[in-house]
Amino acid sequence: MEYRLLGKTGLKVSELCLGTMTFGRETDEATSHRILDSFVDTGGNFLDTADVYTTGASESIIGKWLNRSEVNRDDLVLATKVRFPMGDGPNDAGLGRKHILKAVEASLNRLQTDYIDLYQVHCWDPLTPLEETLSTLDGLVQQGVVRYLGVSNFTGYQLQRALDLMTMLGLERFVSLQPQYNLLERGIEHELVPVCLDEGLGIIPWSPLRGGWLSGKFYRGMTAPPGDSRISIAGEKGWSESWDNYANESTWSVVDVLLEVAGECGKTPAQVALNWVLNRPGVTAPIIGARTMEQLQANTGSVGWALSADHRARLDAVSNPPSFYPYEFIRRLGARD
Repeated sequence: MEYRLLGKTGLKVSELCLGTMTFGRETDEATSHRILDSFVDTGGNFLDTADVYTTGASESIIGKWLNRSEVNRDDLVLATKVRFPMGDGPNDAGLGRKHILKAVEASLNRLQTDYIDLYQVHCWDPLTPLEETLSTLDGLVQQGVVRYLGVSNFTGYQLQRALDLMTMLGLERFVSLQPQYNLLERGIEHELVPVCLDEGLGIIPWSPLRGGWLSGKFYRGMTAPPGDSRISIAGEKGWSESWDNYANESTWSVVDVLLEVAGECGKTPAQVALNWVLNRPGVTAPIIGARTMEQLQANTGSVGWALSADHRARLDAVSNPPSFYPYEFIRRLGARD
């Protein structure tokens, strides 16, 4: 595992980040600890969780693991998030000062640590003044409770507005963006990637396998998802990667080329899909999830090699997102200059 700087910071993180949303849900505590041990053994040091993952259970499982004597907390880069409801009270959600301060204390307790390396805003909050959110986050950095700040699930406009306000007010700035990004979802390339490249934010993609659609379990001609897949329950759970949302020609065209490239590379489709996103402009570390040790070992096989220029070009072409106004208008005019 190699290491990369997170955006314009001096913080070095492993080129894969271990996502822990499955901990306490599909993956029990003992298996979660084995996955964490294995990830660290491969050289991984970057862990991502959130307070709402299994209502705090993911953070608690990590905290118990961190508390073991053989784990050196300072060798790890630990990321968590705040925004969504963690109770039924009127101030148990959002990005207001009261909720953020309560949430960070609760996360620290569950994680059994006295600081968080990367504290991320989980999503835009339309109800709270942005100045309130940003000044509260800045205070956490000044106190030493949080080392760096990040953001997830913002639009390009929202991210640029926040960064400009941070600069204007002299507040600690966001250093990373955690967006959905994969061969089936490349919408961030319109606005968010350019903002990150211009402003120096590292990109930490979530769902690089789109919930399993790029894992190799899916192929043209299927009429239903495998019973043991995440997609099989996505519809009833209301998850966006449901069968009805993705079982279409656009998806099958991408999957066709992915399977072809994987066969030619001698790699699994999941490894190819991860390697593709790992080497996109601005990307620091894709977030890999693992329900089992086998999944972790397979996903870590996505590093240490490179796709050929031809393979990258074929994947780029088949997955290229549709353009629309004003992006297509500007592109055409720019091509004539």
